[in-house]
Amino acid sequence: MSTTAPPRPSARRRITFTAVLLTLTALLFWVPWFGLLPPSARWPWPVQVAGTAFFAVTSVAFPLLLVRAHGRRHSDRASRAAHAMLGVAWVFFAWTLVTDVVRLALAVAGVENPLRARVVAVLLLATGLALTAHGVREARRVPRVRRTDVVLPRLAPAFDGLTVAVLADTHYGAIDRTRWSRDTVAAVNALGPDVVVHVGDIADGTVEQRRGQAAPLGDVRAAHRFYVSGNHEYISNAQAWLDHMAELGWTSLHNQHRVLERDGARLVFAGVDDVTGAHSGEPGHGADLAAALAGTRPDDPVVLLAHQPSEVAKAAAAGVDLQLSGHTHGGQIWPFHLLVRLQQPVLAGLSDHGERTRLYTSRGAGFWGPPLRVFAPSEISLLTLRTA
Repeated sequence: MSTTAPPRPSARRRITFTAVLLTLTALLFWVPWFGLLPPSARWPWPVQVAGTAFFAVTSVAFPLLLVRAHGRRHSDRASRAAHAMLGVAWVFFAWTLVTDVVRLALAVAGVENPLRARVVAVLLLATGLALTAHGVREARRVPRVRRTDVVLPRLAPAFDGLTVAVLADTHYGAIDRTRWSRDTVAAVNALGPDVVVHVGDIADGTVEQRRGQAAPLGDVRAAHRFYVSGNHEYISNAQAWLDHMAELGWTSLHNQHRVLERDGARLVFAGVDDVTGAHSGEPGHGADLAAALAGTRPDDPVVLLAHQPSEVAKAAAAGVDLQLSGHTHGGQIWPFHLLVRLQQPVLAGLSDHGERTRLYTSRGAGFWGPPLRVFAPSEISLLTLRTA
């Protein structure tokens, strides 16, 4: 008699995923419908029917496209459509809730329906369209340079003024951004940094799928180029990305470190795998800070590359001087930053942790999923290290 149990957990997960997806879809699409086409607005019937039909069609198409995009076929075409719909829906969902405050204010002021509902609907439509257009422009532009001086008390005078350009979250994906990649690399090279680091989430897809978009990274000019994996690499073979970055001339810090020396002084650049690596099924992967720091001296100042800011507690316990991270995208589309802050200690910028550990969190150069950035501009970070 067979002892193999029926795959009930797998079926349960599928049911749970479907329920969550349909619930989120209903909220994302039908909350804006209530903001734009409420019965109280009494729009002419052609407007009401056409608008309702639009929401009905998109709310059905969205989950189907999303499954096709991330299912077995991994369709880039479906991904582009689904993620664009997700971004627009999120903007209108969030601002429907915001404009409810206007609705309340107008009600208190004595403005009656249908005028009140129509004013709110027009305001919501104008705001949503304007923010969507702005968000697309921000997401597709070459990132602005964000310059920051970082004081490290243990840094030797020989390294005072060392510049580190930080790239994060390029997320090469379904939208071909080869030209954007070339222009971003040109912007990095124009800074003339001593060190360039990429702190993970290079791409959404395999090396074979995104090779062309990632190719310009091989043209980055700096004396030292270091890379660590992000969580998205562990969806599409992180080891292959580590190997490919090595082929492009980068040093992949796979729970390892390298020592920079100047006039007898030392500065350590260490890197750890993303924490999701331990559960990825890829042998030998997973964040191992002890391995990354093995062989360093107690008085060595350490710059640690770790994709997620949440690793800073471990870095502080190990006496790391500076951690460089990405992952948050600065929230990417307001007000998603509120959800990001539930998981991560910092959203963006320079922060202090423990007695001597500093953390710099980049908002990232690219975008994940929806091709929008709203109130969370992309960045190339240029850090200048300073002695106390």
